[in-house]
Amino acid sequence: MPALFGSRLRRGATTTAVAAAAIAALSASQAPGAIPTGTGGSQAADATPSPDTAVTGNSPYYTELPPLTTPDKPGTSIDLPAKGPAEAGIPATVLAAYKRAEQTVTEDKPGCNLPWQLLAAIGKVESGQARGGQVDADGTTLAPILGPVLNGVGFANISDTDNGRYDGDTTHDRAVGPMQFIPSTWATWGQDGNGDGSKDPNNIYDAALAAAYYLCAGDRDLSVEADLHQAILGYNRSTEYLNTVLTWFRYYKNGTHEVPDGQGVLPVGPGPGSPSTTPPTTPGPTVPPSASTPDKPVVSPRPNTPGTPSTPDTSPPKPPASEPGTPKPPTGTPKPPTPGTPTPPAPGGGETPGTPDPEPVVARLVKTGSGTATAVAGSRFTEGASVRATDASGKPVAGVSVRFEIVGDTDARFVPGKTGLTVVTGEDGEATAPVVQAGERTGTFTIRATVVDEPDIGAVDHTAKVTARQADGLARTADTALKAAPGAEFADLVEVKATYQGDAAPNVAASAAFVTSATDDTAPADSPYFKDADGNPLRALTELKTDADGVLQLPKIFAGDTAGTFLLRITTEGGATLTVELTVA
Repeated sequence: MPALFGSRLRRGATTTAVAAAAIAALSASQAPGAIPTGTGGSQAADATPSPDTAVTGNSPYYTELPPLTTPDKPGTSIDLPAKGPAEAGIPATVLAAYKRAEQTVTEDKPGCNLPWQLLAAIGKVESGQARGGQVDADGTTLAPILGPVLNGVGFANISDTDNGRYDGDTTHDRAVGPMQFIPSTWATWGQDGNGDGSKDPNNIYDAALAAAYYLCAGDRDLSVEADLHQAILGYNRSTEYLNTVLTWFRYYKNGTHEVPDGQGVLPVGPGPGSPSTTPPTTPGPTVPPSASTPDKPVVSPRPNTPGTPSTPDTSPPKPPASEPGTPKPPTGTPKPPTPGTPTPPAPGGGETPGTPDPEPVVARLVKTGSGTATAVAGSRFTEGASVRATDASGKPVAGVSVRFEIVGDTDARFVPGKTGLTVVTGEDGEATAPVVQAGERTGTFTIRATVVDEPDIGAVDHTAKVTARQADGLARTADTALKAAPGAEFADLVEVKATYQGDAAPNVAASAAFVTSATDDTAPADSPYFKDADGNPLRALTELKTDADGVLQLPKIFAGDTAGTFLLRITTEGGATLTVELTVA
């Protein structure tokens, strides 16, 4: 292993001119320079990443390849277990993050045609799927995953851009997290993939969504081979890297399965921020012939620093002690089992020793939360629709992709401004949709939940209702007396302001009409009047509405020929009423 490691460093150090030429060529081939415009919340509205800087800063990566025998999809081969080979297993939380990122980008940039298997291939090459799924329930790595110091010694030379915020290094940058973003690239492309209000490159949901938008930059269509290759090369500008990612991409597209967090296959060789792992006892796979990489080694370890020895280290994971701000893993974090070795069940568990419990399979969705939800037009509903995915015995099932859709004649939208989105169930089997923003259209609509790709599992419907905006107070904005001579027009316009619980009540429906008395709603024939479009007298107005400040200004009023005091009654939705006196003299 030291020979391979040294050879890799020498090759990088002695071909500077070739590397520079390659980077120039790749930059000319439209490597990512666009900015994400999706719902992930990028703040870089007008910035453009340098075409010379890839996502990872061209840090080294794991070059091991999948087995030569590709995984069969479960149930299609009598020669393989139903779950497929261990190399096809992806940790549950990591897999959920890839699928959620695919769903988000598909809704926001459908022309990109991003498959989640591409994210999985990159995640495998960059960090071994977050070191075999060493993440917490929210998707954040239990210990930092840091690439080598990018100080120009064998690697790129990138001075510190984040003041050590993400990588703990205030002199140089390092690639960070399960998708290995350098801090300067994360500053432009970072996303909030799990909706917790922060953008953390150490969180697989955030990092996977950021990678998805980066790969889709420049209106790429990843179903087109040229765009796919450009996207991968924009992540790390190396033909060897491109071939490695494509190999895993094809492998995962042939079939994968979910494994528990922390039980994924670990990369061979020392990885950044994690212990060495013992190589498998079976011979490693050989590399398919490639004109551009005829001497590619089977395994090229990813070092922390140049010259790191490759002797396997069996100690538990430890973050680098010298790095300021590096969080410690939780006390008592169990050491992941050796890949391929199932954890035996507890005595009396009823299972054959050495056989893992079968993964639960979703059989139904169950409605949770309250019944009919109601919100006033223009406001937000107080809670999101939620469901629980259960198996046939009623136990919760985690990692299930649930699709929520707004159905019916409504302009209500989920807070991201969408009528449909996908949420993955948590450990309790529950998935909760974002809250809904009510539009101006009143009435009842449905929030429907279904299991993605499982049409036989019945849908669950939540009923929601939007009621009209209301006002409980109404007052004139001026106290000027309203007077006019017979046959003339009133000089002052009638203007009122509607309020609800003391605040301005915008867009509230209202009406105005001349009445005979407080108890008689009929309009006197000789009262003042408004005019319609043809100039004819009009003594009642409907379909009025307050403005954004709750103010309603009535049209010009004309006096009749009869002198006297007359009453104009203004009424709003919600029951607020104001009677105004007008004098003709």
